[in-house]
Amino acid sequence: MVIRTEKLCKFYGTEENQIRALDEVSIKVQKGEFIALIGKSGSGKSTLLNMMGGLDNPTAGKIYIGDVEISGMNAEALTKMRRSKIGFIFQNYNLIPVLNVYENIVLPVQLDGKKPDEAYIESILKTLELSSKKTSLPASLSGGQQQRVAIARALANKPEIVLADEPTGNLDAAMGNEVIAMLKQMNEKYNQTIIIVTHDQEIAEQMGRTIRIVDGRAL
Repeated sequence: MVIRTEKLCKFYGTEENQIRALDEVSIKVQKGEFIALIGKSGSGKSTLLNMMGGLDNPTAGKIYIGDVEISGMNAEALTKMRRSKIGFIFQNYNLIPVLNVYENIVLPVQLDGKKPDEAYIESILKTLELSSKKTSLPASLSGGQQQRVAIARALANKPEIVLADEPTGNLDAAMGNEVIAMLKQMNEKYNQTIIIVTHDQEIAEQMGRTIRIVDGRAL
């Protein structure tokens, strides 16, 4: 088991004004799965993703990465865990504008005090068709190319888990499908567990498994 949640809750407010963003969510994720978390805006799917990635703390319940419970970790331990085990892909890319493509991709590795595996990075660049863009700055790239750089950056540290929050949200349908196809290719090539938040049923149908989130509950 790569990820497990047990009766995970996230509540905001109190009493009659309380919002239950997550309400006793229990899920299990196996190594190498390619999963969609699908639901309407405000359903709790992004909250669940953030919890699994250690970016937010639960009100109640437990989260396990492998055999380690992360829901009780302090901030420093969570940061180390994220750097070593999890790659994040966000809707807005979050690339650093003054760094070129290669520098953006290897930054997480360097922040972790490691030396990039050049052969592995070159393999990712080739798979994502970015080899010719290594020295380009983000501003010179299309939206789809920037998203591919964000994917490469998420994979650079060889994480066991990749968490993507609406990675196709800023792309047109054709480019969105291309990004999902590339993530699927990376999933198959490196056997990484990939979980994608989406509200798009067409995107979800391309995944290996779908978990539907409705009003803070997993169906």
